[in-house]
Amino acid sequence: MAEPIQLAFVLLVIYQIKHFVADFPLQREYMLKKVSPDWDFLLPLTTHCLVHAALTFAIVLVVRPQMWWLSLLDFVVHFLMDRIKSGPKYLGRFNDRDKPGFWNCLGFDQTVHHITHIYIVYLLIQ
Repeated sequence: MAEPIQLAFVLLVIYQIKHFVADFPLQREYMLKKVSPDWDFLLPLTTHCLVHAALTFAIVLVVRPQMWWLSLLDFVVHFLMDRIKSGPKYLGRFNDRDKPGFWNCLGFDQTVHHITHIYIVYLLIQ
């Protein structure tokens, strides 16, 4: 078995790839409706977050199956952060791509997701 530091490095790379795949190639047009007002966002956002949770579940099953619940953590954090980022009453009001507010919100969103993955990796290598 790999040393914890080696495993951590490999897992961090895997989680970077996982995040890219789930947020871009696997995010279908339907899931982009997560920015909808009222409760119309619920199913598209849930679907998007289930993709993230499923990929985390697959990774965790290989590394430490008893920690399957980390996929639920990934789902919840991703759901809350994406709603805050995209909700028109929240950070989604900064939707002008020509202004720094949009990019700051996107950067904050990505930072939260990466910190979540770092925390998951930390728990996996304990």
